[in-house]
Amino acid sequence: MAEKVTKFDLVEAVYLKTLYEKREIQSVIDALLEEVRESLKNGSVIELRGFGTFEPRVRQGRKKARNPKTGEQLSVAPHHVVAFRSGQYLKKALWDLPVPEGKIKK
Repeated sequence: MAEKVTKFDLVEAVYLKTLYEKREIQSVIDALLEEVRESLKNGSVIELRGFGTFEPRVRQGRKKARNPKTGEQLSVAPHHVVAFRSGQYLKKALWDLPVPEGKIKK
């Protein structure tokens, strides 16, 4: 399984590269994520050139759905989800990553 990187890890990595104060870096990252959240909430598409695009999309509801934990039948109304499309530079950066055995679906 791939290593999980947390917001704390990102703050630490930026700190080591820039030597800005960790509190300042944390504040900037929090402000950025809040702005992304608010923009998506308002229906905006967020394009970060070379990285990717975030956009809200409507997912259709279902009359018959099942809670996987309890098995209870329920209905799900149409709702918004966030879709991410990776940018060209990100795609190229990930293209040659080695694929571990057992991760290839047939």
